[in-house]
Amino acid sequence: AAGIQVGICGEAARRHRGTVEHYIMATVTLELSKDMRSDLSKKINRVPMKYFHSVPFGDILSRVTNDVSTLQQALANSLPSMISAAAQFIGCLVMMFVTEWRMALAAIAVTLLGFLIMALVMLRSQKYFAARQENLSTLNGYIEEMYSGHDVVRISRANRKIKKTFGGMNGTLYNADWRSQFLSGVMQPLMTIVGNLGYVVVCVLGSALVMNGEISFGVIVAFILYVRLFTSPLSTLAQGMTQMQTAAAAGDHIFDFLQEEELPEETGKKEGPSVVRGEVEFEHVRFSYPDKIIIKDFSAHIQPGQKVAIVGPTGAGKTTMVNLLMRFYEINSGSIKIDGIPTSEMTRESVHNLFSMVLQDTWMFEGTVRENLVYNKTGVSDEELEKACRACGIYHFIETLPNGFDTVLDDSVAVSAGQKQLLTITRAMVQDNPMLILDEATSSVDTRTELITQRAMDQLTEHRTSFVIAHRLSTIKNADLILVMKDGDIIEQGTHDSLLAQGGFYADLYNSQFAG
Repeated sequence: AAGIQVGICGEAARRHRGTVEHYIMATVTLELSKDMRSDLSKKINRVPMKYFHSVPFGDILSRVTNDVSTLQQALANSLPSMISAAAQFIGCLVMMFVTEWRMALAAIAVTLLGFLIMALVMLRSQKYFAARQENLSTLNGYIEEMYSGHDVVRISRANRKIKKTFGGMNGTLYNADWRSQFLSGVMQPLMTIVGNLGYVVVCVLGSALVMNGEISFGVIVAFILYVRLFTSPLSTLAQGMTQMQTAAAAGDHIFDFLQEEELPEETGKKEGPSVVRGEVEFEHVRFSYPDKIIIKDFSAHIQPGQKVAIVGPTGAGKTTMVNLLMRFYEINSGSIKIDGIPTSEMTRESVHNLFSMVLQDTWMFEGTVRENLVYNKTGVSDEELEKACRACGIYHFIETLPNGFDTVLDDSVAVSAGQKQLLTITRAMVQDNPMLILDEATSSVDTRTELITQRAMDQLTEHRTSFVIAHRLSTIKNADLILVMKDGDIIEQGTHDSLLAQGGFYADLYNSQFAG
């Protein structure tokens, strides 16, 4: 009865210990994954914009979601068992030396063979674990790209080509995954063989020592038990090392991103002018990508409150100029000044706070219409919001929504591209920043809506220094200054009428749009 009671108590103690181990590991690994996601989120805001133009969004998303989850699960599943196995391994090692040191050395020699096999298999399989994570990120990036452009894929009847490309990527991922799992799966059977070899060595050496009268037969029996307890952790360690290899590959993928080049520190830089007049000056600005010179020698002086239109053929550097003005990219040489202060001496956040921006690529998040329009701005009254929506011609559409401004914009609400663009223009009006950038802001609206939007933008740009990138030259006739760009240089500048009178490049562009 006493023995049964002890056995029951021992089993209860083991279960309690296992529960505590898993509770601690779950807490630690979940905290680790939370911290890693926070670090990745902060890192995303610190890397230069050029990084996002060279790496697919799906790859970054895979690092934040898939790699962190893989690392957390691998650590949570493997570490508790590996720690217990290591403790059992060391404990048995001590008892074996206390009992018979020669037989202990023989068992250790066999165990070293097991560790050598484990190390060789790990060295060979680790590259496949790394390739699996890399190929998984590539596949995720491709899937994200294809689903975001699914309409184009269907219209272009490229389904067969997409399936073929996907099949190739999926096959590459399968091969890397299969090789990594096969090689790591070989370790556990090998450890079992090593354990059985340990029994043989102990029995042979023990028999020789018994025949010489140096030990008793009971020592052999004890050592057989020790060897079983000594070699069984090897299988556990082998299985744990498989999961640790997965964790290591995922961790490498995460830390590769965390070690990417960051934006320079801005300690000691100014916060920008307290009262913004809106004078902007470009002085011999030069900028190039690693493989191409974009802006060769750009100079211009914009007076406060002027509406400046930037026109030119595709690839002339129009959007690049705006990105340099916003400090999304750093110029190679020259300077850009706002109210006499170089933007390089101002913090990026203070530069961004000077501008409202409307891009041709609209962005709406899943939330209410009100939340989308007052994004990151507080203190906006319903009257101000309604006035801005009426001015931009979007108020009637909002009224038709089930809950008006409180309607959640998700997949169940049909919003056209033109309506999204009107909402982003309204958002810029609500932000009410002292300067404005419009990058082809009417590209997705019809002619009638464009007239309404044009009036809204005229109201929005009133008393604000504004930069308008336009391909429809009819929309920038009333600009105070038109900068005509070609191959990264300003080749003409002036008003609409004066540029037409010159009969130069701008006149050719304008007349070509109305040649019919």
